[in-house]
Amino acid sequence: MLDPVLLRSFVGVVETGNFTRAAQRLHLTQSTISQQIIRLEQSLGVRLLDRSQRQIWPTEDGERLLGFARRLLRLDEEARQAFSPVQPERALRLGVPEDLAGDVLTEPLSRFIGQRPRVRLEVESGLSHPLLRLYRNGELDVLLVKQWGAERDCHARWREPLSWVCSAALVRVVEPVPLVVFPVGALYRQEMINALEAAGRSWRISYSSTSLTSLVAAVSAGLGISLIPSRSVGAGHRVLGVDDGFAPIEGLELVLYARPALNEDGLALRDLLEALCERRGATQI
Repeated sequence: MLDPVLLRSFVGVVETGNFTRAAQRLHLTQSTISQQIIRLEQSLGVRLLDRSQRQIWPTEDGERLLGFARRLLRLDEEARQAFSPVQPERALRLGVPEDLAGDVLTEPLSRFIGQRPRVRLEVESGLSHPLLRLYRNGELDVLLVKQWGAERDCHARWREPLSWVCSAALVRVVEPVPLVVFPVGALYRQEMINALEAAGRSWRISYSSTSLTSLVAAVSAGLGISLIPSRSVGAGHRVLGVDDGFAPIEGLELVLYARPALNEDGLALRDLLEALCERRGATQI
């Protein structure tokens, strides 16, 4: 019989891609995790993990075991809960981009929680790179994030069109081009700068904020040029094109990630987000 303790460590290493992060998630030492993986490999007589890369990936045998391990651990947890005199509150951790954390998600998430009183939903909203890092560190269960190309373990992905915009009242863009941007390291900022420099145009930062709502308002007020999701273009904006010296920037995607070992509530949240994103993409709101 496979030891659930060893299986839990194996799944933890695969999901975090790292012995150290798996140890942190399971509140064990790295050496303990390593020894447990060795014991599991010895008991099965196969190598389960490819340790030759910086991020650890399962071998072919490891991939075969992974599905069994997750099902066994889920059954183990269900059995424990079934015989527990007190049904515990279950934490479910979600990460979402700042521009989706408002009206798009708050009402559906409120209904989701209302239907599952024992679920404690924890929502982290912010910039894409920090959110993806939290997910990779095992600190989020489900993640909606924007990326220039989804990674291979994504659950679903949708195209996210972008538009260069200025104030509707602006007649001519002067140089250096005043840019309205997210902070250093944010998703759109470097793409804007790279595009302008590739075109041989000078630029300056005129306004910076972590909030898309703030950036959209700053552009409407005439504080500068920005690159924003096309669905965020408003009446106070004018879309800039090739004739204005702004080439299209494509390739951005809205990407959904979800832990493969999610329980019933986690799967319901994943499916809810997928349905919302499908409708969002279809209507181009």
